[in-house]
Amino acid sequence: MFSRPPGLAQNLTSEIEELIGARGLRPGDRVATMEQLREQTGYGRATIGETCRLLTERGIVDVRPGRGGGLFVAKTSPMVRLRQTLLTVPQGTTTVADAIAVRDSLEELVALEAAANRTDRDLRELDAYLDTMRRSGDDLEGFLHANWSLHERIAAITSNDLARALYVALIRAITELAVRADPETSTASRDYLAERMTVHEDLVEAIRLGDADRVRAAVAAHRGDAASGVLDGCAGRMPTAAGEHALPEVALAPTNGSPE
Repeated sequence: MFSRPPGLAQNLTSEIEELIGARGLRPGDRVATMEQLREQTGYGRATIGETCRLLTERGIVDVRPGRGGGLFVAKTSPMVRLRQTLLTVPQGTTTVADAIAVRDSLEELVALEAAANRTDRDLRELDAYLDTMRRSGDDLEGFLHANWSLHERIAAITSNDLARALYVALIRAITELAVRADPETSTASRDYLAERMTVHEDLVEAIRLGDADRVRAAVAAHRGDAASGVLDGCAGRMPTAAGEHALPEVALAPTNGSPE
C-alpha cells in the first residue's frame, strides 16, 4: 500500500526541488555532493539517502556515485516542470486554498473517469486507503496523508493522462505547501473527521457503483464540506523543515569538489 515517506526526507526533498527551480539550475548541473548535504542540513546518512531516493523517484535528480558525483539535475519531464512551477508560488495557507480550488475544478472529471474505468483491484485499494483514514483516529496528520493518498489513487484510475498528471501534481503541491504553512491550529474535532470520513466513503461508493449522477453529487459534497470548514490539506500543524535544518545555502558544487 502507498505510504508517505518520513517527514524529514519529505521536507528536504521539497526544499531541494524548490531550490533547483529558484536558482534556475538546468539538466546536468550539480546540485550538491552527499557530504555537502549532510554538512549543511545536519541530517544523517539515512535521511540523506531517503531524500535522494525520493528525488530520483520523482525524476528531479540523477544520483552519480564516486569522484565527481553527487546530485545532478535530471532531464526534466513535463510532470516535473509542472510540479516545480507549482512550488514557486508564494507559500502559505492562502496558496494552499488556491491550489485546492484549481484541484477541485478537475475533481469531477477525475472521479467520473474513475467510475467508468475502475477495476476490482482499484476498488480494493481505494477501500484500503479508507481503512487507513478510519484507523487514524484523532491523528489529523495521518488522516490527511491518507486522504491525499486516496485522491492520488482515484486519479490513477483515469484514462485521461493530462487530467491525471495535473491533478496528481496539484495534490502533491498541496501536500508540500501545507507542510510549510504550519498554521497555529493543531487539532480537529472528532466530529469534523467523522464528517470527512463519510464524504470520502460516499465518493468511493459512487465510483464503485459507476453511477455518474451519484459521483457528481459526491464530488459536490466533497467541495462543499471543504469550503465550509478546514480545507483538505491545510488543516493541522504539519512538520516543517524550516529552522536550523533549512537548506538555504546549497549551491552548485565546484567541479573539482570531493563528492562522497
